[in-house]
Amino acid sequence: MNQKNVLLLFGGCSPEHDISVASATSVVSALSHHMVIPVYITREGKWLMYDGKLDNLQSLDWEKFGTPAILSPDRVNRGLLRIVGDKAKYIPVDIVVPILHGPNGEDGTIQGLCELAGIPYVGCGVMASAVAMDKATTRLIAKALKIPQTDFLVFAADELQENKGAAMTKVGRKLGYPCFVKPNAGGSSIGISKATNRKELSAAIEEALKYCSKITVEKCVVGREIEVGILGVGMAAKASVTGEIIANGEFYDFDAKYTKPGSKTITPADIPEETQQKIQEYALQIFRAIDGKGLSRVDFFVTEDGRVLFNEMNTVPGFTHISMYAKMWEASGVPWQDLIDILIAIAIEA
Repeated sequence: MNQKNVLLLFGGCSPEHDISVASATSVVSALSHHMVIPVYITREGKWLMYDGKLDNLQSLDWEKFGTPAILSPDRVNRGLLRIVGDKAKYIPVDIVVPILHGPNGEDGTIQGLCELAGIPYVGCGVMASAVAMDKATTRLIAKALKIPQTDFLVFAADELQENKGAAMTKVGRKLGYPCFVKPNAGGSSIGISKATNRKELSAAIEEALKYCSKITVEKCVVGREIEVGILGVGMAAKASVTGEIIANGEFYDFDAKYTKPGSKTITPADIPEETQQKIQEYALQIFRAIDGKGLSRVDFFVTEDGRVLFNEMNTVPGFTHISMYAKMWEASGVPWQDLIDILIAIAIEA
């Protein structure tokens, strides 16, 4: 692939800020044959172009090595404006690689800015990003496709403020205990809690509301956590082999993913071929229904009696050394370096 000016965006105003930095540190190593323009977005939303060595990307010494920069929405002069004192320097950009997990990066916001600027970008478009970020909306699409899934309820913050007790009674009656309470828009298992009784449900609701004004409550499913990666566009999109998560804890929460040792990932997953094919088929159906582009990771449960249940999807999956998306594609015959180049090629062609 010809060398490109690649704007690598990471950090961001999101609870998943630190995961984004870790992912970008991994991705930058696969971009060595391009001209990388790393821009760190602080938790407060300030954009800083990094001038230090790329292998020091995770040092976060941004005040020393970073200068303010903004992405211009001007479609004629497509690029970054680096601000030094009272002057702005134009830096052309061929493609944006947004390694931004969660709100303000995975939800269609940064994708909309790239659309305004007329610059190709890796990953799903505005609509697909927004839809996949909203767990309830994704579930409604899965329901319309007649894809089996876990039972769930959705509550808005104002509904809970008006009558939280009634909402909890509804959960107990329709879903029972235990159940899982999640921010409706989020990832990396941040803000997710398991509730085994009404008291724990109340606390779980308050925790989830810290991250989103709408929550999803799901019936607990006893089963294996199986994931699959999607790569491509439309009918040309393909599914990887599946992978399995074995959590060191009650569920695969943030600590089990990133801080506590002991969790395992198995790729390919040791499941029957017909089960894998069903997961791949369901994942591609959902990806195409939301008009996905580039990549997604789609998560399922497989119960003891062999049922496949859709859980959720992620349009900017983690890209750390322990992340499943790259592992599943490597097991499918697509090495890490080739995977990044394919994603860039898809974005430019689209």
